[in-house]
Amino acid sequence: MRHKFTHNSSISDKRKLNKTLQLLQKILRGLCLVLGCWLIFTTITLVSASSKPVDALFVLGGSIRREIYVAQQAKQNPQIPILISRGSLDPCIWLIFQRETADLQNVWLENCADSTFDNFYYGIPILKRWGVHKVKLISSPSHFPRAKWMAQIILGAQGIWVEPEVVKEKGRPANREYWWKTAFDITRSSFWAVVSQFIQPQCSHVTQLTDVDMEFWQRQGFVCERQGGLGSKGGRGQGGRGVGE
Repeated sequence: MRHKFTHNSSISDKRKLNKTLQLLQKILRGLCLVLGCWLIFTTITLVSASSKPVDALFVLGGSIRREIYVAQQAKQNPQIPILISRGSLDPCIWLIFQRETADLQNVWLENCADSTFDNFYYGIPILKRWGVHKVKLISSPSHFPRAKWMAQIILGAQGIWVEPEVVKEKGRPANREYWWKTAFDITRSSFWAVVSQFIQPQCSHVTQLTDVDMEFWQRQGFVCERQGGLGSKGGRGQGGRGVGE
């Protein structure tokens, strides 16, 4: 009797296990179907966006030469919005745009990012809010391979086509690239490409360039990167801001 009960119990457990496995298979198939549809839709969106004109300039902070370049671009294309993610100190960027006689109205400074990953982490919601489909990504040669891969993964997942633009640096680059750093950033970028479909973090330190209070900065004092060629206009006091790339 006990043997029969044990046998029936074993059969019941196997049936439950089979039902659970079948349910998991159905869920997995459903997820694969959703993922497949999303990939197809995103690919179609990217192909369409690639043929459109650039509708935003996205500068990754790390060198004042990138901001000089984008100020020159702003002078030629004042209608294109510019997002500078954790660049030089706000007054330094303001002075650069003034020197280039470029329009300040369409330039925004995001000062929450502390790394390349953060550039995209905080930049995506802003670009999405602007309705961007094709962005020109501006960085330096040493930084670009990793930044480009991250941009293509994270921005690409949002249907935003990335057009790279490399700005040459003078002297030795401040940042050094390592294979493990690239591997780590690509891994978390792949994860965030999915999560960012549902979560849109907001940066609380976004400033329009026209709102930079130069009187405050002149009183407080600031120093701009030497390559900016701003001379004594930069004032004295606190050092320039850096960001870990």
